[in-house]
Amino acid sequence: MADARDAVLPAGAAWLRRVAAGEGPIYRRVFEALRAAVADGELSAGEQLPPQRTVAALLGVDFTTVTRAYALAREQGLVEGAAGRGTFVRRRAGEEEAGLVDLSMNLPPPPQGLSLAALLRETTAGVLARTDPATLMAYHAGPGSLAQRAAGAAWMAPGLGAVDPERVVVCAGAQAALSAILAVETAPGDAVIVEALTYPGLLAALAARGVRAVACPMDGEGIVPEALAELLAATGARLVVVTPTWQNPTTATMSAGRRAAVVEACARAGARIVEDDAYGRLPDPAPTALAALAPERVWHVATLAKALTPGLRIAYVATPDAAAAGRLAAAGHALCQMPAPLMAAVATTWIRDGTAEAILAGVRAEAAARRMLAAQILPEATGPEGCLHVWLDRAARGSAEGLTLAPASLFAAPGVAAEGARLSLGAPGKQAVLASALRRLAGSLA
Repeated sequence: MADARDAVLPAGAAWLRRVAAGEGPIYRRVFEALRAAVADGELSAGEQLPPQRTVAALLGVDFTTVTRAYALAREQGLVEGAAGRGTFVRRRAGEEEAGLVDLSMNLPPPPQGLSLAALLRETTAGVLARTDPATLMAYHAGPGSLAQRAAGAAWMAPGLGAVDPERVVVCAGAQAALSAILAVETAPGDAVIVEALTYPGLLAALAARGVRAVACPMDGEGIVPEALAELLAATGARLVVVTPTWQNPTTATMSAGRRAAVVEACARAGARIVEDDAYGRLPDPAPTALAALAPERVWHVATLAKALTPGLRIAYVATPDAAAAGRLAAAGHALCQMPAPLMAAVATTWIRDGTAEAILAGVRAEAAARRMLAAQILPEATGPEGCLHVWLDRAARGSAEGLTLAPASLFAAPGVAAEGARLSLGAPGKQAVLASALRRLAGSLA
């Protein structure tokens, strides 16, 4: 075997210098060198490894030796790959090996059969090849280019139907979108009605705006229309924020009748709705959005974070009208200037060329498999088929089991006391790690 310690190594191959210091069969030494490089941070999650033939040539060993080492790394959850796209370091491998599993961060799982890292490399290369880099690195004011807004309209169409791109604003993620909508629709001291258990980012945005969050009771379908009507009359609130599909954290999903009743209650009171539709594209077919029932009354927020990947930091907002789009764009510019132009270009490309739908299909398939695992191991946890998270009605001692969970207190609106925990199924790098974590949690609840 050749000694790679003094060789000039290509990008992503510096870890091969560790092989010479190892002991045992060569394939095992390659595997151990890879594992040590990941544990020490020399290789980062999502980083591409050199092709197996390149490694074999650098080390002067048989191709089958490297194939065996890579296969072992894949079995151990260190790497992942797809035919024709390469091999990549799997995210969170180090923590998962140590038995530490984060079930608190609600991420989409890795899409089956695809490598996001490879797709991102290919797409950014294409964007840079056809776009002046200086343009991508400059400031971009306004609601987004016509192409970007049209892509957003296409992304939202399964739940909303046809949307005029003039009503669409491209934002730097859902959190920025929600904060900008609050800047347009509220003044400090106003009351805004929210679900009793709701997205913590919304509560933070309301507090930063100096707006009073009013908790509305919920049932198995989410916010209760009769209670909503009473609160609208009692508080004079003119804004209601809801997540109608796979509500965060409870997973409650509104039926068609419930959606119509919520819209009607707001219409009678003259109130507008912020529809935080983070999960709306994940069910197949997509449920009818509230914005499809009353487009003139609803701010519809559709982020790519839960359906594709949070790293894009792109969300689309279907506004009540074109004038509202202008106000929202101005508020968003004041808050965070703009979405990153390169990421907006990537999102636009993926939506236009069908890559976004392919990733969405891969995420759906993996999410469905993980939800089935959760149903088998922890049947008391509730959530629809394919949902990215499940809900436990009672408190869990996850931290004592090496797990990180999201407790009910994190989601409670002011004045609400609740027990329970949200378990996110997408963050662990592979299904085996998730299954092990769920078994540990089930044991702690027994």
